[in-house]
Amino acid sequence: MDLGLKGKNVLVLASSKGLGKACALQFAKEGANVMLTSRDEEQLSRTAEELKRETGADVHFKKCDITQRNEIDELIAETVEKFGSIDVLVNNAGGPPAGSFNDFEDEHWQGAFELTLLSLVRTVRAVTPNMRKNGGGRIVNIASSSFKQPIDGLILSNTFRTAINGLSKSLSQELGKDGILINTIGPGRIGTDRVGVLDKMAAEKKGVSAEEVKASVEGGIPLGRYGEPEEFARMVVFLCSGANTYVTGQSLLIDGGMVKAL
Repeated sequence: MDLGLKGKNVLVLASSKGLGKACALQFAKEGANVMLTSRDEEQLSRTAEELKRETGADVHFKKCDITQRNEIDELIAETVEKFGSIDVLVNNAGGPPAGSFNDFEDEHWQGAFELTLLSLVRTVRAVTPNMRKNGGGRIVNIASSSFKQPIDGLILSNTFRTAINGLSKSLSQELGKDGILINTIGPGRIGTDRVGVLDKMAAEKKGVSAEEVKASVEGGIPLGRYGEPEEFARMVVFLCSGANTYVTGQSLLIDGGMVKAL
């Protein structure tokens, strides 16, 4: 299947490592031009060089703190300057701190809101005029499986990842007429550094090893293992490609069957 991504211009947030990097790599493999961004300029530079060597694609990067509106606007402007347009936006952000309701004060809630939800509002607002001008585009929001089934000990993430799902559904109604398709993806247990940290935290609470925690979780996944970042990225790339012409406003889980909610 020709995904029609060769020469398309893609912006992937939080893409110096983890799921964002995996997505950026898959877009580059399809011949897309890719803009990377995160707060770690040194890691961004290493990732950009790695992707260039592996794929030969046109890969650029710009440091950006997505909790800052002016930095988001500068990121969008530089991406358009480099590539001429933005065809694809992948919204992604590091997860807010783990913890329960009584662990957090107002400033923690405000910080999680700005990182997880308001950043997405701002990127969509900044990128859609360019997409309209060019006749359409694709947006995928990376959220969490918690929009279907809350995860214990992640109350901040549970709250704002669910809000992303509601926002995305509403936006699909408003942006459809402009040829902009928007969907939300919820990763289950994908083998990233973030998941490794969560396993370690759970292990410390239970007084067991992280390996034991992982084995226990894998026992509840029908496919019997954590997902690979590449497996997750392939679904993101499909939804953002020319092969997807009629899927919008949807929330999809990439979880190996782990979540039991309908």
